[in-house]
Amino acid sequence: MANVPWAEVCEKFQAALTLSRVELQKNPEKEPYKSKYSARALLEEVKALLGPAPEDEDERPEAEDGPGAGDHALGLPAEVVEPEGPVAQRAVRLAVIEFHLGVNHIDTEELSAGEEHLVKCLRLLRRYRLSHDCISLYIQAQRQGFAMLPRCQVICLPRPPKVLGLQNNLGILWSEREEIETAQAYLESSEALYTQYMKEVGCPPLDPTERFLPEEEKLTEQERSKRFEKVYTHNLYYLAQVYQHLEMFEKAAHYCHSTLKRQLEHNAYHPIEWAINAATLSQFYINKLCFMEARHCLSAANVIFGQTGKISATEDTPEAEGEVPELYHQRKGEIARCWIKYCLTLMQNAQLSMQDNIGELDLDKQSELRALRKKELDEEESIRKKAVQFGTGELCDAISAVEEKVSYLRPLDFEEARELFLLGQHYVFEAKEFFQIDGYVTDHIEVVQDHSALFKVLAFFETDMERRCKMHKRRIAMLEPLTVDLNPQYYLLVNRQIQFEIAHAYYDMMDLKVAIADRLRDPDSHIVKKINNLNKSALKYYQLFLDSLRDPNKVFPEHIGEDVLRPAMLAKFRVARLYGKIITADPKKELENLATSLEHYKFIVDYCEKHPEAAQEIEVELELSKEMVSLLPTKMERFRTKMALT
Repeated sequence: MANVPWAEVCEKFQAALTLSRVELQKNPEKEPYKSKYSARALLEEVKALLGPAPEDEDERPEAEDGPGAGDHALGLPAEVVEPEGPVAQRAVRLAVIEFHLGVNHIDTEELSAGEEHLVKCLRLLRRYRLSHDCISLYIQAQRQGFAMLPRCQVICLPRPPKVLGLQNNLGILWSEREEIETAQAYLESSEALYTQYMKEVGCPPLDPTERFLPEEEKLTEQERSKRFEKVYTHNLYYLAQVYQHLEMFEKAAHYCHSTLKRQLEHNAYHPIEWAINAATLSQFYINKLCFMEARHCLSAANVIFGQTGKISATEDTPEAEGEVPELYHQRKGEIARCWIKYCLTLMQNAQLSMQDNIGELDLDKQSELRALRKKELDEEESIRKKAVQFGTGELCDAISAVEEKVSYLRPLDFEEARELFLLGQHYVFEAKEFFQIDGYVTDHIEVVQDHSALFKVLAFFETDMERRCKMHKRRIAMLEPLTVDLNPQYYLLVNRQIQFEIAHAYYDMMDLKVAIADRLRDPDSHIVKKINNLNKSALKYYQLFLDSLRDPNKVFPEHIGEDVLRPAMLAKFRVARLYGKIITADPKKELENLATSLEHYKFIVDYCEKHPEAAQEIEVELELSKEMVSLLPTKMERFRTKMALT
C-alpha cells in the first residue's frame, strides 16, 4: 500500500463501479457477466492493496454476525463508536470492498461466495455500525438477497434498486433460502438502527462510495441525506416483502404504503411503477372494506400516472417512459381494472347490507343505513387525519380533487349506485382498450364479467322491474358472444363461469317477468311465451354448466369437487325450480315437468345425505328441496287423478 499512490487505489475502485453499472449493458449475449468479472478482479486488487483486515475484527467468530447473535439482530441499542485512527479507517475501507464483492458474486449467481463477503463486511463494521461513517453501508449490507425473490402476489411493491447494501444484502440471501424469519431479523435490525441513528446523531451519514473519493469530490449534505433516505426507503420495501411472505398482510400493507409515501417525499419514483403499485395496494384496502384508503390510493395513482413523460430519467430508471407505449397502455388498463373493483365491491357491500333473505331490497335496513349516514359523514374528517396521505402541497391538492369526485360511502339508493356504476363502466371501457380478446383472452373476459356484475348489482337498486329486466338483458348480450369464441377444451373453467352467469341472468329475468305477470289480471299469450322462452334459455345454460362436470364417458360424478360443489348444487336447485315454473295448458306435459323437477330436488337431498359436508354449502336450498320432495308427489298424484277423470 505504501508504494501505491492513494489516487491509483481510488481510480481502480471507481473503474470497478463503472464496469458493474455502466459497462454491464455492453456485455455480449454469450458473456453476460464479462464486465462483472472484470470489476471483481479490480476489487480484489484494491483489497490486496489495502492489506489484511485488522486482527481484532477479522478473528471474531462468524456466528456473532448471524441473526440472533448480537444486539444488532434483535434491534437493541448500539453504541455510537466512530472509526478513528488508521486501523479503524482501513477496516471500513475493506468493508466497502467486501460489500461490493458480495454484491458482485450475488449478481453472477454465486450466492455462497456472496454471503461470505457480506458477512465479512458486517464483521468489519459491527463495532462502528451506528457511526456517521458506517451506518448507511451497514443498513444496506443486510438487504441484498431479498431482491432475488419473486414479486409479491397480493401487494406489489416498487422495484428494487440496482445496487443494494450489506445487512440488507444478507436479508435477501436468507430469503432465497426460505429463511424468511432470518431475513426479517436482519431487516428489522436495519430499521431499528436507522431510527436510533436519526434520534441520536441525525446528520446525513457518509455514503459508502465516498471512502474512495478525493476530498473535493465528496458529496454535499443534501446529496448524502437523499441517498441515506433512499437506503431506508428500500429497507421498508423489503420489509413489506418479508411480511407478505409471512402472511402478515396488515404490516405488509403498512410498509408498502410508507414506501410509496417516502418515494413521493424524496422525489425518487418512476410514475408508471409508482401508480401501478399504489393502485395494487388499493386492492388490499378494498378487501378490508377500507374504501376511503382505497379511494386515496387510486386517486393518487391517477395523478402520478398523469406525470408519465414529465419526469426525467434517473439512475434507477434510465429508460424514457415515452419509449414504452405498450407498457404505458397496459399499466393504464391495470389501474382501470383496480378502479372497476373499487366501484363493484363498494356497490356489492351496500347490497349485502340492505338485502333480505331472498336477495331483495329491505326497506327497513335501508332506513337504518340512512340514519347512520350522518354519523359516517361527521367522522370523515377524523378518519382522514388518521390515514396516511400521499403528497404535499399541489400534489396533495391534485389527489384531493380526484377523490372529491368519487364517493367512499356505500350507495343507499339507485341514484347513488348509478354514479358508481357509471364510473366503473368508464373504467371498463378504458381497460378494454388494452385488454382485448385477441391477445388477452382471460383478462378481457374478466373485465367483461366485472361489467356484467356492475349491471347485476345496479339492478338490485332499481325498483322498476322492466328496467331491471333490461339490465339483465345487457348482461346476457355481453356474455353470450364469449361462449362462441372460447374453446371449452382450453378454457373449461372460464366457460363454466360464463355459462352459470348467463343462466342466472335468464333466471332473474324470468322471475321478474313472472312478478310482472302476477300483477296483471289476465296475462296475454305474449307474456306467457316470453316467460317460457326465458325459462328455456336458463335451463339450457344451467344444463351446459352441469354437463361440463361430466367425465369423458358423459357420466355425472358421484363426488363433486369442492371448487364447484356450491354452483353445481345451485344449478340443480334452479333447474328443479325452473321445470316447476314452465307454463303449459297440457296436463300431461305439466306432470312430466313436475317429475323432472322432483328428480332434481331428490338429487340434492340424496347427495347431501351421502356427503354431509355439502349440506353446509346450500343450507337454505337443501331445506326447500326437502320440502319439495315431500310435497311434489302429492301434487303429482292429484294431477294423475284429474287426468284420469278427464
